[in-house]
Amino acid sequence: MSARAPIPVSEARQQLSEIIDRVGTEHSPIYLARRGRRVAAVIDADDLDRLIELAEDMIDIRAAEAARAEMDETGETPIPWEQVKADLGLT
Repeated sequence: MSARAPIPVSEARQQLSEIIDRVGTEHSPIYLARRGRRVAAVIDADDLDRLIELAEDMIDIRAAEAARAEMDETGETPIPWEQVKADLGLT
């Protein structure tokens, strides 16, 4: 992934179709700038969906790690899955 200079928003308006085509083929975001400062990015929609899924997975992983750490600190043991299903009336 090569870092490119951001495109000014005023130029991006005129190049929108080309920008959309480029992010779809290169799978690299194109940053837009206003007054020399990055303010937005154009990214392929499927790439964004994958990033969101990965971020959600990472949140779940960190929550599981925190739960394990809490169990280690408190000495609690996990509740067996069969008991959870029974408690919820799923058996």
